[in-house]
Amino acid sequence: MFTPKWKKDAKLLAKGALKFVHYKRDLLKPERVEEIRSRRQDVLAAIQAGDRSQFDEASKQLRAVCENALPHEKPLTWFEENVEVIFVAVVIALGLRAYYLQPFRIPTGSMMPTLNGIIGKKAPETTWPSLPVRISQQLLRGRSYVKIINDRDRQIHFIDNRRPDLADYQWLHFFSRSQLRFTNSDPLMLPAPVTQMMEIGLAEALQTARVNNGILKKGTVLCEGYIDSGDLVLVDKFSYHFRKPKRGEVFVFDTIDIRGIHQAAGDQAAGSHYIKRLCGVPGDQLSVSSPFLLNHGKIVQEPGIQRVSQAQGLYSMNPNGYGLADPRYGQEDPPPRRRYPYISKADDVLELADHAPPGLREYAALGDNTGNSLDSRYWGTVKEFNLVGPALISLWPFVTGTSLEIGAGDFSIGHWGLIR
Repeated sequence: MFTPKWKKDAKLLAKGALKFVHYKRDLLKPERVEEIRSRRQDVLAAIQAGDRSQFDEASKQLRAVCENALPHEKPLTWFEENVEVIFVAVVIALGLRAYYLQPFRIPTGSMMPTLNGIIGKKAPETTWPSLPVRISQQLLRGRSYVKIINDRDRQIHFIDNRRPDLADYQWLHFFSRSQLRFTNSDPLMLPAPVTQMMEIGLAEALQTARVNNGILKKGTVLCEGYIDSGDLVLVDKFSYHFRKPKRGEVFVFDTIDIRGIHQAAGDQAAGSHYIKRLCGVPGDQLSVSSPFLLNHGKIVQEPGIQRVSQAQGLYSMNPNGYGLADPRYGQEDPPPRRRYPYISKADDVLELADHAPPGLREYAALGDNTGNSLDSRYWGTVKEFNLVGPALISLWPFVTGTSLEIGAGDFSIGHWGLIR
């Protein structure tokens, strides 16, 4: 507080000279390094002696030595400096994503109401709110209003002469889209995955095209309504290196070598990562006695699992709690035949390996919206090497993601904040 300003400036100059030597050591000649150190010592001696005039002279010499130490090094332009800053920021972001935190978009409704997937709903353009309201809804709740009209006659490409060539598409790993392919034009990019596109009008448009020998006529409305974005969550990729996964937490895993997932029908089969609730840990023996999930014959008591079992609050959207898998799943599995599903009868038990080689200990993943979830009841266990990490925070949308009518009430569901 009472230190003279020149002494503070002198200390900063000495510190800056030392950083300059460290940062540029690979470019500086040895004699220059020694000269800078010598002039820096003169500045420190002036501080110790409390001699202002001695510091003024020593600082001039130190500055001159540093400025002339690299006479052939061209200073960075403003453009080069900004590119360097952006490059460093990108490297840091990629490092965080690779080792610590990774954003993940919820694609389906299997975790509702804990987390929202992408939702599509028909809405005639005449019922849409004003433009300012639509903009605010886009920013706060991830709702976008879409209406697409086919601009020319197109011949739909069919797979096996039966199914329209329509597939989900990931743009920049964050935006879920779909593509409809044709025989006489480029593919048409649609603003939502296949399931949601069907919900907002595409199903009717394709049915009309079938009647017209696969021709999608000019002026056909492909979709008209709104799309609610799936929740964007931040996944903690660090914790599982230092602690064991906990039963009851929401977690993300990859689908490598989970054969039942890749053989599943529908748009969920193509996902490279899933998000579910971790309902079983190594050593557990899981079964279902609706609405309860059992472990070794006893009701599982973790709070997240109990909310589903007891249909508490918003979870009353699924009043039956945990149910058995549809026994028809996997009937046409090609050889070698595996037993799908795993829990489709009251006496079925899913055993999770505990004493196993590293990486092969087993976990169970179930969706909170169990009536609409392809999970461990169907395809079995998640190996330890598949684990990515616990879901930490819901980043966006900030406000409600959707609205559900349950009984006589209308419940708004917003998830911004910590996930539990």
